[in-house]
Amino acid sequence: MLNFTLSPDQIAIQKKAREFALQELLPVAWEYDQADDTPLHILHKAYDAGLINGDIPEAYGGMGYGALEGVIATEELAAVCPGLATSIFDNSLGMEPLILCDNETAKQKYLTTITADRKFFAFATSEPTMGSDVSRLRCQAREDGDAYILNGTKFWITNGGIADYVSVFATVDPKAAHQGICAFIVETDWDGVTAGRHIPKLGQRNSNTTAIRFKDVRVPKENMIAAPGEGFVLAMRTFARTRPSIGAFAVGAARSAMEFAIDYAKKRRAFGSKIVNFQAIQFKIAEMYQKVETSRLLIWKAAWEADNGIDPTVNASISKLYATEAAFEVVDQALQVLGGYGYTRFFPVEKLLRDTRLFRIYEGTSEVQRIILAGHALSSYQPVMPPLEDLAIHSKRDFPDVDPETESDVWRCRMCGYVHYGEAPPEECPYCFFPDSAFKKIPSA
Repeated sequence: MLNFTLSPDQIAIQKKAREFALQELLPVAWEYDQADDTPLHILHKAYDAGLINGDIPEAYGGMGYGALEGVIATEELAAVCPGLATSIFDNSLGMEPLILCDNETAKQKYLTTITADRKFFAFATSEPTMGSDVSRLRCQAREDGDAYILNGTKFWITNGGIADYVSVFATVDPKAAHQGICAFIVETDWDGVTAGRHIPKLGQRNSNTTAIRFKDVRVPKENMIAAPGEGFVLAMRTFARTRPSIGAFAVGAARSAMEFAIDYAKKRRAFGSKIVNFQAIQFKIAEMYQKVETSRLLIWKAAWEADNGIDPTVNASISKLYATEAAFEVVDQALQVLGGYGYTRFFPVEKLLRDTRLFRIYEGTSEVQRIILAGHALSSYQPVMPPLEDLAIHSKRDFPDVDPETESDVWRCRMCGYVHYGEAPPEECPYCFFPDSAFKKIPSA
């Protein structure tokens, strides 16, 4: 039986995240957005409040929260500031490959350290020349005795300038595509690891984003979390678990934009009435509300699957695709409700619009999600209805020259759909003129 009621623990997490967002993120969000800087002290407060690393398993000293708890908290943080929420969430993304891997030594070493200290974890697949096409990465790992030597550059790395550890995906052979990809845990204070300058962005400006260069970085084999040929699968498994959180970012931002639009519409007057009384405004708000609610349900379903051992890949893509595209539409319409004021920095919606645009790009663009879903629908999806060519959608009563009491064979033209009754198909179809070879014998209706 379906049950959409949150548990008392989940409600407590939601309340904690909401209060933290309003008390800690809201007062600094616009200041650091304009400064194009990340308030590290806020991340430390989130760490101390238990809003970072909650998904570390209890066996390693963590709280053992699932994906559903994660998306619940993420929505609340992103409702105030998607950029800061991204930096807070990034530890979960960075640690996910480590949590999913089979390297127990690395888990014991790093997960227990993170729970005890204020350590930040980043995730690195993208490079200057590739993003969505993970199989084409060029950061190279060369085996050297009891270690691998890393050389290459990663780009678009959230928290790259402040992270202590990085999950790095590299390849032993760029020509081998998927079969060459491996993964490591790299410590950023090792020789040869350099973070670039913070990348200036349209939105999410208070989320730290940099390149990370690896120059002859020696990584012990004990830090390998995916052997060559296994890294691509690990990256995809990671995305399947974290993409619902990107949808949760979008829901939080969209929800706030909707709330701001409602507040403004109830107070703004035009043509002798509050604009909330105009049906055009009411319809916009109705559209916003249904998109926020629909998005949240899709995200919760994908997160629930992840927590219950069900492969969440398809529903993670659905939730990420729908929620991120719907959020941009919601925020755009909220700005329209506010009119010229919405376009100014005196109101919060323009920042939400800038922040929200990124969701359709990172952790798999909308186009990539469509490729995933099309691949599923065209190959793995099991239809309920029979093939079109097997349908007898006409009754014998439609054919006056057919005796209903006589068992007669039924033939369907596979080109135009015409149904023929008789011991044999016609020499040619009377509608499309294809020959009798175009007909298929089907069960009688």
